[in-house]
Amino acid sequence: MDKLKLVAFDQDDLAVVSAHVQDAVLKVGDLAFLPKEQRFAAVINRFVWEKPAEGTFRKNWERRRAGFHFDRVTAVRSTGIDRHNAEAVLDLLAISFEETEAPAGTVTLIFAGGGAIALDVECIEASISDLGPAWATKACPQHELDAAKA
Repeated sequence: MDKLKLVAFDQDDLAVVSAHVQDAVLKVGDLAFLPKEQRFAAVINRFVWEKPAEGTFRKNWERRRAGFHFDRVTAVRSTGIDRHNAEAVLDLLAISFEETEAPAGTVTLIFAGGGAIALDVECIEASISDLGPAWATKACPQHELDAAKA
């Protein structure tokens, strides 16, 4: 399968990117804010949701190393993340956007365990690209259903 490359310029595009990075794992040290470039970047191990598992009895899924970044970032805030522990592992659940003054707003990276990173952006301008080959994993992320939604 070809490597994934996506860009996002609006909320609909960002929802597609969010779906492709759901359950990505990364280390705190793989996050970077480059204020002079107005860029926030990360390297992640994303779960390949777009490819079905292979095998019948013991299913094998895939992960891929990918880079993603947001441009036109004016400020970054975090909560529930120890930024001094570069080896801490984060599980990315979703990316959301809340508009403030169109087209500006806040992009929020939402992590398992209550952590979040908020990016103040002039507009949505994001990109994700796979960096290398996939590798097999036998573990598929599982999510409990919210009792209110069931």
